Amino acid sequence: MNITAQLDQLSTAEKISTMEYLWDDLCRHADEVSSPDWHGEVLAQRELSVAEGSATYRDWETEKARIRDALK
Repeated sequence: MNITAQLDQLSTAEKISTMEYLWDDLCRHADEVSSPDWHGEVLAQRELSVAEGSATYRDWETEKARIRDALK
């Protein structure tokens, strides 16, 4: 099945609806999907940096603005 050719034919609204359907389907079967090992490694590194006091934090509103600016 060539899904990309079919997606090219959909309107934006239809694509969003399709994404919502896919997301809902994935959520219904979340127990069948395992996180990759690197997720656990990243979380462990972050927990360690918090425990050591070396973690840095950024204001979410500032970061959203930075991301929006980068996408312009």
